[in-house]
Amino acid sequence: MGNEFEKKLDSVTGHRANRHKYANEVLDNPELFPELLRLCFLASNKNAAKACWILELVCYEKLEWLQENLDFLCSNIETITNKSAIRALSKICLLLTISHFKKKEILLTENQLQKITETCFDWTLTDVKVASKCYSIRALHLLGNHFDWIHPELKVILDKDYNSHSAAYKAVGREILKKIK
Repeated sequence: MGNEFEKKLDSVTGHRANRHKYANEVLDNPELFPELLRLCFLASNKNAAKACWILELVCYEKLEWLQENLDFLCSNIETITNKSAIRALSKICLLLTISHFKKKEILLTENQLQKITETCFDWTLTDVKVASKCYSIRALHLLGNHFDWIHPELKVILDKDYNSHSAAYKAVGREILKKIK
């Protein structure tokens, strides 16, 4: 069944309805989830970014499915270079930090928290989509309530980069700067 699903990724498009169709297939067939996760990080998979898009949508509904795969996810997120995949993964990192710190549903280990922190900082400092930066900034804000060194570092980045970014980045920057001052 997994191989069939991998072939279906060829048909995934950027249209939300299309992505939802495949996410719903995974939600209806939970046994596909481990395969989907594997495909997100399989370097030889030409559709890895599409798998990440679907993973993001699945995580909105069943974030708890990641619980037993968190070590795998956290140790592999830093290897992804596709900007579209990073956007989806940055949103998943935000969902995980919200779940861990606010909802107390997903429990992240210290090592997993550190991996997410490192990766989110990398994404705020490199050339990725603005949405990826914004999700990362929000995740780092939450992580900064756990790691006291994050807020001062995040403030430096936001102050330095504020004027050279889009309106969306500036809006998130203002919001987070107000919260950490």
